[in-house]
Amino acid sequence: MTEITKEFIKALPKTDLHLHLDGSLRLNTLIELAKEYNVQLPSYTEEGLMDLVFKERYESLPDYLRGFQYTVGVLKSESALERVAYELALDNQAEGVRYFEVRFAPQLHEHKYLSSINAMKAVHRGLNRAKEEFNSRPEVRDGLEPPFNYGIIVCAMRMFDYGFSEYFDRILDVHRYSKRKWIFSLASQELVRAAIKARDEYGVPVVAVDLAGAEAGYPPADHREAFQMAHEHFLKKTVHAGEAYGPESIFQAITELHADRIGHGFYLFDENMVTDPVITDKSQYVDDLVQYIADRRITIEICLTSNLQTNPKLTDLSQHSFQKMLDAKLSTTICTDNRLVSRTTVTDEVEKAVKTFDIDIKTLKNILIYGFKRSFYPGRYTEKRRYVRSIIDYYEKLARQYGIMDTPAES
Repeated sequence: MTEITKEFIKALPKTDLHLHLDGSLRLNTLIELAKEYNVQLPSYTEEGLMDLVFKERYESLPDYLRGFQYTVGVLKSESALERVAYELALDNQAEGVRYFEVRFAPQLHEHKYLSSINAMKAVHRGLNRAKEEFNSRPEVRDGLEPPFNYGIIVCAMRMFDYGFSEYFDRILDVHRYSKRKWIFSLASQELVRAAIKARDEYGVPVVAVDLAGAEAGYPPADHREAFQMAHEHFLKKTVHAGEAYGPESIFQAITELHADRIGHGFYLFDENMVTDPVITDKSQYVDDLVQYIADRRITIEICLTSNLQTNPKLTDLSQHSFQKMLDAKLSTTICTDNRLVSRTTVTDEVEKAVKTFDIDIKTLKNILIYGFKRSFYPGRYTEKRRYVRSIIDYYEKLARQYGIMDTPAES
């Protein structure tokens, strides 16, 4: 078997389709912005933050999420959002990522002086500056290497409470006598309207809407109207599902919210997580769901390190359901989730996958190319086909340079 080295992985063109902006700041930037905006941190050194907040392993999901109070806390201005987006693009470009989709929840950053639309525009400016700089390089301009591109995904929240942001405080106050799930739905609808306006009136490449947050007790159906609106306006849909809840959550994301991709999907194969008493044959239900996903090429965004850090049932990466996904020939793509919070990169995630699941060169190529093919590329389909073809050609050129036998990618 041909050895797949980290050097080779880093050189290869890659994607990151599940990447949270507020979980992927540079540490020095977090510290500088905290000082600028008077956000209290547990430590003002990179070593201290890595030891106290952004750890290698976490005790629980709440422990993992604790760091976001600091990262979200400093992203309260257009300049901060623009800077962080720009730096995130540079960090990805440096390790061979040629396309990524940055997701964030604009309503978490919204306040009296910053609207959700202006937050999207700021992120776009930062990403676009990095894109233009990269694509002006002679090797890219002359067609020797494929260009860099990106899309933006906006995250709706399954639930929220007072203290999440000024926006959420306001909507809870205004509708204090309404049912919470109706308020959650209303917020999602407002976000989708803002995303459509940002795309259609301001040229922001918002390619999709996501649903994030606690799964248990907050079903996808609560956000059906918002995702139907996105569907009718040709926004793609990706949904966090199967991360902390069972196969039913994944099925609901696909059938209720028109999900084109699934974020995490860790519990897809776990029939013990099926809770609906109407489902009497849980094994058959899971098998049918897997076949349903396979038939429709619904891509699962795999976040290995993040799952290992947040799931107490997962004590070793080899226990991850990614192996079953590979065996079932599902469409999968390897992602970071949060580069800072999970202390990882795309290269690290791919290397872990290769070593843990004994991935050969053919499977590696298919996984990486799937990332480009199943992306929500912000352009016409014919443009996307040409871009994917340029990526495949570049991949094969690098494989030859590294003396690695190449194989055609699956369609």
